[in-house]
Amino acid sequence: MVNKLIQSSGFKRILIFIFIAVVLYAMKDMINLILFTFIFTFLMDRLVKFIEGKIPINRKLIVVISYVLIVGLLSYALVMYLPLIAREIRELISQLTVFYTKKHDNFILNYLVTRVEKIQISNYLEQSFTFIIKYFTDISKFGLQVLLAILMSLFFLLEKPRLIEFTKKFKSSKVASIYEEVEFFARKFARTFGKVIEAQLIIAVVNCILTTISLWILGFPQLGGLSIMIFLLGLIPVAGVILSLIPLCIIAYSIGGMMKVLYIGIAVLIVHGIEAYILNPNLMSSKTNLPVFYTFIVLIFSEHFFGVWGLIVGIPVFVFLLDVLEVTEIK
Repeated sequence: MVNKLIQSSGFKRILIFIFIAVVLYAMKDMINLILFTFIFTFLMDRLVKFIEGKIPINRKLIVVISYVLIVGLLSYALVMYLPLIAREIRELISQLTVFYTKKHDNFILNYLVTRVEKIQISNYLEQSFTFIIKYFTDISKFGLQVLLAILMSLFFLLEKPRLIEFTKKFKSSKVASIYEEVEFFARKFARTFGKVIEAQLIIAVVNCILTTISLWILGFPQLGGLSIMIFLLGLIPVAGVILSLIPLCIIAYSIGGMMKVLYIGIAVLIVHGIEAYILNPNLMSSKTNLPVFYTFIVLIFSEHFFGVWGLIVGIPVFVFLLDVLEVTEIK
């Protein structure tokens, strides 16, 4: 029975999965590069396939033009708007800090601020925004990782047919049994993790655009900093809406009182309704929509173990595990 268990495909698959997990943990210092490379490669591959289906030109030419345009636009946006956005984020932090430190006419509001101050939420907000600024302005580390990820994804897409053909040679090698299991996990991971990340990104962009338009109509200041905050929090499923609503309500009260808070609440509810009833059903299979309780549990544990990345990739990784265990199936 022991020999049968050891020789079974299920046991072998578990061992290989544990081995992959250990290797990834050992490479945790490179996790940013690994995730950025996968995300860039997956998204650009989808874009290239889409363009290739619409315009009958050479695939490599499509890849090169796509990368040149996207990298050029990103570089221009960073050079032109990063200092402006950084300044707006600092002003936003100052505005939130002033709100917490001054007394208000409303008794209930004063009580809530006092309770919030006891858990030092203003410090958490300041640390979070400071982390974002430092993360995006640390050119020596973050910029190098993004550059390497873009280059690696570019080389992968340029040589994708050749890479696939070369990798298939492992099927007839002495490690064929290991290759089959690794291929199984890689196929599942690309299909589930990539699909959910793509959906989260599209939802975050749409939410950011709609919410920023609403803030502009309502006369909010620091729209650049707020839009970045909304986009980043929008990458967090479910919880991102709640987290973004807190600073938005504070700013709304500061510039227009309770009526402005009511308006921003209605605007966020409308945007969330568009996400829940239009975007999610079209972008994500109903089988990938987790119950809210499961979502929060996964987010809490993934943030504890993996930090900020855990909030973004926690749900996609969990959906991948569900697919491997055949609890759900992504098509």
